[in-house]
Amino acid sequence: MRFWLGAAFVPTGEFVPLARAADRLGYDTVAVSDHIFYTDYQAPYPYSDTGAPPYKPDTHWPDAWVTIGAMAASTERVRFATNVYVAPARDLFTVAKAVSTAAALSGDRVTFGVGVGWCEDEFRQTGQDFRTRGRRLDEMIPALRALWRGGPVEHHGEHYDFPPLSIAPVPARPIPVYVGGDSDAALRRAARVGDGWIGNRVYPEDELEALLRRLSGFLAEHGRILEDLDVVAPIAAMPSADLYRKWADRGVTATMAAPWWLATPAEKERHGHRTLPLKLATMERFADEVIAKM
Repeated sequence: MRFWLGAAFVPTGEFVPLARAADRLGYDTVAVSDHIFYTDYQAPYPYSDTGAPPYKPDTHWPDAWVTIGAMAASTERVRFATNVYVAPARDLFTVAKAVSTAAALSGDRVTFGVGVGWCEDEFRQTGQDFRTRGRRLDEMIPALRALWRGGPVEHHGEHYDFPPLSIAPVPARPIPVYVGGDSDAALRRAARVGDGWIGNRVYPEDELEALLRRLSGFLAEHGRILEDLDVVAPIAAMPSADLYRKWADRGVTATMAAPWWLATPAEKERHGHRTLPLKLATMERFADEVIAKM
């Protein structure tokens, strides 16, 4: 079992020190989230009863690839992933160049976590078609992989059409592509073209068990099994080495942790409004109590 640090809703200035701590404490990956702007959304947020998103206008959403570049320059071992990057809200070549550059600068420590997104407002403002985002992502992923291999590439498809061209820099090793989301469409995409799958919620154990059965069924349609896929699943249960050993035996290869969400009253009292010291203290405790025991 590997441990991803889920760094959503983190103030921009905290990313580099959190990455340094993750590098030192044995976390496998620092995961950053993606939104372009905040507005009075016309699109309802699909994971709340009210349709309102769980963040505010002043919540920081720094550019994922700039942030990963800064963290990579300050660390040696830890990997970085997007959880998840809404690639179809951008043009193909902007995505290809940003991800490839981050992978090259980090020494191939980048995982491309990707999803179709829910926020039609962002697609409207970037000039990308919201209705075709799934089909465009299906076409985008193999085109990106070809561009990241280096050398002249040409592509003639329904949504992307370009003559022989190349980008540089490109990474020394293939960039893993992990598909996020738990809809049937997302699970089918992960089963068909993914190197991994990322859950987009914190799952109660019974829901996670049912979800893995669905994912296994979709994998079987392509001659694959669960062990062929990295499975990153946040679990709605109190963290423990026993919990994660159990789910590792069931095919989960990594989980998501944001230890400060489970800060003890004593830790909160000790650190008060100093959010970074609280995060660092809870990361250290999680590393001692869970990661070191795996």
